[in-house]
Amino acid sequence: MKHILGIVLLVLVGCQDHYRYPCQNPDNFYAKECQKPKCLFTQMCPEYLVAPILEKQANVQAQQPASEASTNR
Repeated sequence: MKHILGIVLLVLVGCQDHYRYPCQNPDNFYAKECQKPKCLFTQMCPEYLVAPILEKQANVQAQQPASEASTNR
């Protein structure tokens, strides 16, 4: 019984959203430490942490329809 409870607790803890940096969390975008000039020193500005990821996803999505269109010809 203890083993089952331990496994259930591990699964529940593993399902939480965790961010590597506090300024990656959208809830903290407007926090004092995530605003310039303070975030410039720590290099944790949200636009530095989140924008490259979003830009990469947009580029991948834009390339996929183009490759599918060329195979249908």
